[in-house]
Amino acid sequence: MTPYDYSPITERLRIAWPDGKKVAVYVGLNIEHFVPGRPSTSIWPGTADLVPDALNHGWRDYGTRVGVWRVIDSLDRHGLRASALLNSTVVDHYPQIIKAGRERNWAWLAHGRTNSELHTGLSVEEERRVLAEITDTIAAGTGQRPRGWMGPGLTETANTPELLAELAFRYVLDWTNDDQPYPLTVPGMISVPYTVELNDLLLFPRGITGPEFLQMVQDQYEQLLADSHLSGRVLALALHPFVIGQAFRAKYLDRALEFLAAQPDAWLTTSDDIAEHYVRTVGGPRR
Repeated sequence: MTPYDYSPITERLRIAWPDGKKVAVYVGLNIEHFVPGRPSTSIWPGTADLVPDALNHGWRDYGTRVGVWRVIDSLDRHGLRASALLNSTVVDHYPQIIKAGRERNWAWLAHGRTNSELHTGLSVEEERRVLAEITDTIAAGTGQRPRGWMGPGLTETANTPELLAELAFRYVLDWTNDDQPYPLTVPGMISVPYTVELNDLLLFPRGITGPEFLQMVQDQYEQLLADSHLSGRVLALALHPFVIGQAFRAKYLDRALEFLAAQPDAWLTTSDDIAEHYVRTVGGPRR
């Protein structure tokens, strides 16, 4: 069972983005902490069950030590604020990244505790406690109470959207099935588009090259712009610093952001602002 009803994109109220823009563009920057000794996202599964797993843990750790700073430089250069998908344990482990994001007024979304744990198998009361703990930790560390949620590995329980609504969340990114925001069946909640297609973690390990990634970003924007003649669209760019932040890929991200920043019909924004504008102008979630 899904927390939304079927709604073809051809039968909805018109979305008009601010200043006549046609495509809302945001960068979903995954800021994650991985627990040493626990199998997690891996580039080589052959060692994923070893303790220590130097190969995979080192690959992941490159993102917070090096890669994220390259990404931040590119975002700054082209005037984009990140929508930071934040594991709550990052607050304690990588305070320098939190400081950098606060200085840049990033939007902060809750992304579970750690990407070494999927958000599943929780009772209602246990999940209520865990979500409150995650929310309070992020609010204390960033100075901003998160309004958006994306589960680690895009995981939820059947109760997650309702429990998030209790904590004053407004939207989730987990259901990657649309080019527009839409209301969930849970009162007070909407879905904002995210992507598992224009997503570095899923593209590059399959052999996609930097130039191909740049072309995909351009193609995605151009098609969404063509689609937007009747109603606004959303382009989500999903990034992981340990993937896109590698030295030989960084210039292609920079060129992709340069392309997006140069588009007169692109609204460079955050997922928070997309959700807020949609709720205010289209009507948003059921109440």
